[in-house]
Amino acid sequence: MAETITVLSLKGGTGKTTTVRTLADVFRRIGLDVLCVDLDPQGNLSDYFQVPPDAAPTVADVLGGTAKTKAATHDGIVPATPILAEVERGMSGKMGRELVLRKALKDARKQHDLILIDCPPALGLLTVNGLVAADWAMISSEAQYFALQGVNGALEVIEQAKEYYNDDLELLGIVMNIADMRTVHSRDAFEALREHFDDKVFDTVIRSSIAYAESAGKGRSILDYRPDLGRDYLALADEVLQRIKLAGWRRKLAPLLEAA
Repeated sequence: MAETITVLSLKGGTGKTTTVRTLADVFRRIGLDVLCVDLDPQGNLSDYFQVPPDAAPTVADVLGGTAKTKAATHDGIVPATPILAEVERGMSGKMGRELVLRKALKDARKQHDLILIDCPPALGLLTVNGLVAADWAMISSEAQYFALQGVNGALEVIEQAKEYYNDDLELLGIVMNIADMRTVHSRDAFEALREHFDDKVFDTVIRSSIAYAESAGKGRSILDYRPDLGRDYLALADEVLQRIKLAGWRRKLAPLLEAA
């Protein structure tokens, strides 16, 4: 059964989608069969993977019950379009609405090694579905003084999903994104996270750079476009594999880390 990781943040601009995109790239390079699911109606992850805007079916069709996950998978991603927001509203009055994605991914979990779910940057039914469908939750936090509030809010959502719908859900960790550790501001934010959440905070910090937007615009992975920055994600991927106890895949990642 595929390990399923949902990546969330309750505000935009925390590097959440870039994290999903690049971790998927790293894992695929070492041979893991990774399925990505875009649960954000903005469809940024789908854009990163250069899915055509008119691709069909999409995750909206999967959640709406008119398509299976396999049919909606395009080159390793189940894409999203703005119509997903309408589907979310339509789901709100249905029984079992929190379990729709979990049921839809049942077969996919048998067909892939790893599933990465990118949630919208808000608390809503789509985010809840992402958490209920997952084994692990990863929180993306930016290097700001108000980061603690955002992380605490995300943790509350995770705990509620665990209590009411998904006993197996665990916090994978908190990653600090878009950080310039040369500044006191970023270092203080990181230390505050460490003080409150201890080893739940990943050691790896993802540095801020315009290169992420540039690489996305050129349709190139940051691993190739800026290998020096890509090393952050190699290190993060190593921590993720360690935490979900995939030691064999860590050994396959080791040569990439050593070469970076």
